[in-house]
Amino acid sequence: MPRRREVPKRQILPDPKYHDLKIAKFMNCLMFDGKKAVAEGIVYGAFDVIFERTKEDPVRVFHKALEHARPQVEVKSRRVGGSTYQVPVEVRPDRQTALAMRWLIDFARKRPGKQMSEKLANELIEASHSRGGALKKKEDTHRMAEANKAFAHYRW
Repeated sequence: MPRRREVPKRQILPDPKYHDLKIAKFMNCLMFDGKKAVAEGIVYGAFDVIFERTKEDPVRVFHKALEHARPQVEVKSRRVGGSTYQVPVEVRPDRQTALAMRWLIDFARKRPGKQMSEKLANELIEASHSRGGALKKKEDTHRMAEANKAFAHYRW
């Protein structure tokens, strides 16, 4: 956290093909070593695979997958009197989106297969149907917050 002043949010440009800010943000999360063209190729390749398999609009599938993977609550560690409690807190909307994107990318990378565009397409299709690794992670997070709701009064 900065001590002097509030750091302004950077504005990102929408992606060139679909003119969508969330897709551009997703590409930036997927990108390694500043290789944006590679990330664009992976995302657009995944969208092509999604269209071939489902015959649906890939942007709509992407937004549905992102919406399904967004967590509502999470736990944060809070130290009170020598012991650490997992305190459930609500998640801010921008953090919800960031977590959902991170989880989708992480679980797509862990999938078996060769091409990243194929793995990402599979993960997005699964998440849009409320299945897959990212949805399991969200459920685990919600379950942990539910189990620790007795410590909710330690919220700060």
